[in-house]
Amino acid sequence: MADRSVAGLPRARGHDDCYPWLSSGITESGYESPAMEGDGLRPPRRPLGHLVTDPGRLRGVLTPSTTTLNTNAAHLGLFDEGQPPNESLAERMMRAAKAGKLGKGEKVGLRERICCFRWTWFTMTMATGGIANVLHSIPYKAEWLTAVGLAFFFFNIFLFLTNCVLISLRFYWKPGSFVDSFTDQFESLFISSIIVSTATIFITICQYGIPNTGSWLLSTMEAIFWIYICVSTLSSASLYLTLWSTQVFPIHTMTPVWVFPAYPLLLSAPFGANLISAASKTGRLSQVNTIPIAIAALTVQGTGFLIAFMINAAFLYRLMTQKLPRDHQRPGVFISIGPSGFTAAGIVSLGTLAKEIFPADFMGTPHTAVILKLMAYMAGLWLWGLSIWFFLVSVGSLWKYLMPEKRSKFEFQMTWFSFVFPNTALVTATEGLGIAFDSHGLKLFGCVLAGCIVLVWVLVFTRMLKCLWDKELLWPTPKERGLSADDADDN
Repeated sequence: MADRSVAGLPRARGHDDCYPWLSSGITESGYESPAMEGDGLRPPRRPLGHLVTDPGRLRGVLTPSTTTLNTNAAHLGLFDEGQPPNESLAERMMRAAKAGKLGKGEKVGLRERICCFRWTWFTMTMATGGIANVLHSIPYKAEWLTAVGLAFFFFNIFLFLTNCVLISLRFYWKPGSFVDSFTDQFESLFISSIIVSTATIFITICQYGIPNTGSWLLSTMEAIFWIYICVSTLSSASLYLTLWSTQVFPIHTMTPVWVFPAYPLLLSAPFGANLISAASKTGRLSQVNTIPIAIAALTVQGTGFLIAFMINAAFLYRLMTQKLPRDHQRPGVFISIGPSGFTAAGIVSLGTLAKEIFPADFMGTPHTAVILKLMAYMAGLWLWGLSIWFFLVSVGSLWKYLMPEKRSKFEFQMTWFSFVFPNTALVTATEGLGIAFDSHGLKLFGCVLAGCIVLVWVLVFTRMLKCLWDKELLWPTPKERGLSADDADDN
């Protein structure tokens, strides 16, 4: 059998069996990259053969000769003059992967940049629509606040349409890329972000549109609600089946991003509650079927929450056995806030509307609405507390990046919008509970959170624009351009 190699480094036979953590590549996203040196995992104790023992060179890599290793590793940029002598293999491989990006001075056309567009860009519209939702949920109303919310609402529609056009161009210009996106280990997890983005648009239409238009929009949104329920359920099941049929996700690579295919289910209750609320505010409750909408919303919401709850249990197991995720995975930790936050916000809103939804003699009990309202508020408190706990864990996982020497490792990715969207669920749940219990403290706390989340959105969006300008986003690698490493160097 011929010798095999990883990243151009020669290895002896049987190396994959002895050192499987070296045979897997480092993905640019980081969510699926397997355990590497320094992650707390230890390789099996096997005879190592000839090792590079110089701390200034690669450590623990089986190689036929030091000279060959030095030549190949230097060509890949795995070490050079002046680099830290104790730099780990994982850090060197990551640096080599970054070095594989085309230089900023290279001539890359607009078409090539658009072909780099990914499903992850819809996290931007999820976050922007979430901000419009947050501003509407603030109990202290003002005209300027409504105007800002409307600005985010229309801006989100513009961003969503832009994303749809760009990703369609990518699929058109790169035949086969649409199917490939369903089998890509990272990108496939974010396909559902387009459905979640549409849900945020529908929710904000109920909030900002229905009260200011005729009854036709209310009837339209009711029909869209039932379509959304069907699409979200089928898409979630289909995406998970596709992942389970084509991908393997080891537990040590686990982050809450595994929940993402179930996220469309988690906006069912907020959608239904806002639809019924809009009908109530406009005096058109008789125009919609409130009971079927509420029951369907609760059913689908509960399904999504239970799926997410089980996946979050796996995430806690991963934290106990593998420590916190790597630097580029940390934004994904915030995704764990969303399931409990959206569920709390949805059921509390439906509980508040219980008297409008259910008739006085529903199920033969005169106090059905009051009982359901009380149950919704109590369950909402439990879930709100869970989302607060995950929020504290998520924020705490970022504490080390306050140090300047660690900040350089925290590079921007589109998954940074995870700092925004899941937290919008926490804000709306806080405001909903404040209204439910008439608690000024919770209302003020929700307003503070709302201000903070808007500021975070501004910072993340500004950083995204800067990375686009600096050619750090939508910039092809030599592999994506069909170039070899030597060709890329010649360019």
